This record gives sequence, C-alpha cells and structure tokens, in this order.
Amino acid sequence: MYKDKQLYVAHSADGPIHIIGNMANRHGLIAGATGTGKTVTLQVLAETFSQAGVPCFMADMKGDLSGISQTGGLSKFIEKRCAEWGMDTTTLQFEGCPVRLYDVYGKQGHPMRTTVEKMGAMLLARLMELNETQTGILTLTFRIAKDEQLPLIDMKDLRLMLDYVAKNAAKYSTTYGNISAASVGAIQRALLTLSEQGGDLFFGEPAFDIYDLLQTEGGRGVMNILAADELMLRPKLYSTFLMWLLTEIYDIMPEVGDMELPKMIFFFDEAHMLFKDTSKALTDKIEQIVRLIRSKGVGVYFISQSPSDLPESILGQCGNRVQHALRAFTPKDQAAVKAAAKTFRPNPAFETEREILELGTGEALVSFLDEKGAPAMVQRAKILFPLSQIGAITDEQRAIIIQNSRICGKYEDVKERESAFEIIAKQREEAEKQAAEAKEKAEKEKEKARLEKEKEKEEAKKKKKSGKSKSVLTTVLGTAVTYFAKTIATQLARNLTKKKK
Repeated sequence: MYKDKQLYVAHSADGPIHIIGNMANRHGLIAGATGTGKTVTLQVLAETFSQAGVPCFMADMKGDLSGISQTGGLSKFIEKRCAEWGMDTTTLQFEGCPVRLYDVYGKQGHPMRTTVEKMGAMLLARLMELNETQTGILTLTFRIAKDEQLPLIDMKDLRLMLDYVAKNAAKYSTTYGNISAASVGAIQRALLTLSEQGGDLFFGEPAFDIYDLLQTEGGRGVMNILAADELMLRPKLYSTFLMWLLTEIYDIMPEVGDMELPKMIFFFDEAHMLFKDTSKALTDKIEQIVRLIRSKGVGVYFISQSPSDLPESILGQCGNRVQHALRAFTPKDQAAVKAAAKTFRPNPAFETEREILELGTGEALVSFLDEKGAPAMVQRAKILFPLSQIGAITDEQRAIIIQNSRICGKYEDVKERESAFEIIAKQREEAEKQAAEAKEKAEKEKEKARLEKEKEKEEAKKKKKSGKSKSVLTTVLGTAVTYFAKTIATQLARNLTKKKK
C-alpha cells in the first residue's frame, strides 16, 4: 500500500513498516520455506510499487501472480488484520493493477523474443553448457559475423554461420584463432537441443523492446508478468532469459542515481536457478550488473527458499529483506537457519534464529534500509494483505487482458529480413552459379579445342592422302612414259635396220 510517499508492506507490534522510496532500488530478498507466504509477499510488494507508479517485471511460476490484475475483496482474514492494526475497512480500495502478460512460447501472453546477436556469445554458451574451447569458437563466430556484416537474428542464422566458419577455417584461423571442426560439431548438436527446448521461438524478430516494460497506465506502474510454468521446466533457458533481460535493461538505461522512487523493479522468483551450475565468470557478471544497475534506477528482488541459495556477493547487495519461516529438520536446514539469522541486524527483544523457526504463515522477519542506507534492526511483522485478487485468473480473463493490451499485435507475428542465412545462402548460390558457368565455359573451351584438333587431324589426313595420290600418279605416268619411250625407240631401231637391208 502506497501512502504518503512510503511503501507500506508490513505491520509490526510497533506499527507500520515501510520501504523508503529512494532506498527501494537497493535490491531485496524474499526468502522462506514452501507455503510460508512468499508469493503473497511478492504480490503485496509489486502492488505497492504499482500504486506508486513504478512498473515491475515478475516471473509467474504457477499462474498465481496473474490475480494481481483483478480486484480483490474483503474477507474475514482481512477484517481480522485490520482490527489488529487499527485500520478502517471502509477506507480500503480493492483494485487490480494494470497488467501485461508475456510468454516466451507465445501461448499465455505476448511473445518475448530477442536476436541471437543481442543474446551474445557468453549467455548463449551458458545456455548450451559449452566448454571453454567451444565457447571460444562461438565467440569468434560472433566476431566474424560482426566484422563481415552478417546479422545473426535467429537460430538458422547461427547454424549456417557456424558451418560457414568451419568450411573457411583456413581463411580465418590466422586472424581469429584455431577453429576445430569437432568443436563446431558439438556446438551444432547443442543448438539442435536448444531448438527442441523452444529456442527457435525465442530467437527472432521483432525483438522485444525493453521500453515496453517501463510503462504506466493511469499513473500506476504496469505489472509485466511472464508465464513461466513451462519455461521453468528448462532451468537453463529460464535463467539465461532473465539474465539477458536484466543485461538489456542495464545497457539501455541511463545513469540516474538514487531517485525518489525506482524506475523499475525486477522480481526473480526461484532465484537459485540463476546460479545453479553457473561458472564463476558468469556469476561475476551477474554480480556486476546487480551492483551497478541500481544507479540506473532499477531494483532487483530475489525470491528463494533460503538466503544461502544466493552467492554471498549477491546476497550482500540485498538491503531490503523479508524472511519467512524456515524448517530445520536436517543439519543442513539448521545451518541454513543460522546463516539466515546472521544476515540481519540483531534485535535485543528476541533471538532471531528462534523467531525464524516459529514464524506463522504470512509472518516474517523484516529489515529494510533506513534513510542513511543502513539496515534497520530486524522486526517480527505480519505482511500486509493485497488489494488485488489472490490466485490465478481464468483463461477467459487472460485472453481479455491480452486483447486489450496496448502492445497487442506488436510481437505476435514473426518477421523475416535479410540476415546471415540469406546472405551466406546467396553468396553460396552465386559461387555455385559462377562455378557452374566456369565449368561450362571450360567444357566449351575443351570441346572447341577437341574439334579444332580433330579438324587439324582431318586436314593432315587429307593432305597426306592427296600427297600419296600424286606420288602414285607420278609413278604410273613415269612408268608409262618410260614404257612408251622404250617402245618408240625399239620401233625406230627396227625401222632403221630394215632400211639398211
């Protein structure tokens, strides 16, 4: 509940507990065992930010958060809480928040896409669980694509680009480094797996415009809810998607410092997925973004079962904390409770560790930053009730929200433009055409040479034949002349002999 420029989210024995507006971007943590009220706490916080005009983004794991779009109502539970806190139920204004629904798969909301090149090699490598060598080859493939102005939009672009790089390895190895055909093959297989997980739907155009998350309606912040029930079944895709989204926000938003209220709040449910099996390099990247993004006016709130689910470096950035009950059935659980208790500034009125174990549903240990940015003393409190509906909406209600959205139709249809796939395919087609033309020309030249050679042989044969005929004629004529001369001489001799007689 937003009142008097304060974010009223809980009530202790000493009165209301608020998050100070200009400290809301210092990040936060909502922790607690299953069934202790984390989802309702998230809804109360998001609803309060919406009332203050701050847009939020949240992943909806079970569909429960979609109820924030509908008007809530008075219940016996709410009446009891109002009586405890001295609140007048007649002044309560139950209402839903402006909501936009999204779905990576495009089934339960507007599609959310990005391009391969916007995702980047590092996040994509993590998504596909590539080793160091394979990551290096993927990185140089991205670099070659950029240098040669080959846009990587969707997965078919990347697949063909990898094939192109592999076939031209000798050309690129000197400049970019060694390119192993085996590693390229491994990346191609990983891409095939990613495609089967829905990667073909996630990568493409129109790419999602981050500014669509930074909207208000009627002075209230828009609640951007991502349907994640299917997405969370693929933890790598889920965590990589959220990391990409946070990185995009960080890259585009200007530095603003501490504002009266944040420009946007991110809620990362099932936060442990972000850090499961994550390399140190990527963990460092996440820490860097979380640490620096607050200066962009963006707050990040992690929701998980235990504070120990987050790396110490990330946990240290969470100034606003809500700790619901934890269970201590095993030595590991007991250690987690002790660790959670140590993250709070002690309150001499009670033992923090014991309180964590004794908290009821909807109760929590709360510590928010004070005006100076220091953690306030931990207090036991009851989380405020939401003014919107608790629980999921119907399919009909979901369809109405999607249809009435200002961005309806903006992302629904996939758009194709000339990218690496088309350019490389065109280059190959042109190369094949030129090769075919060269082959045809060579064959024609060969045929021409053959015909000329045959002509020369024929002419030589004719010449030889003609020469031989002349020789025979000469011989025949010569023989005839000789014979005739001899005959005449013989006859003359005979005639002379007869005269002498």
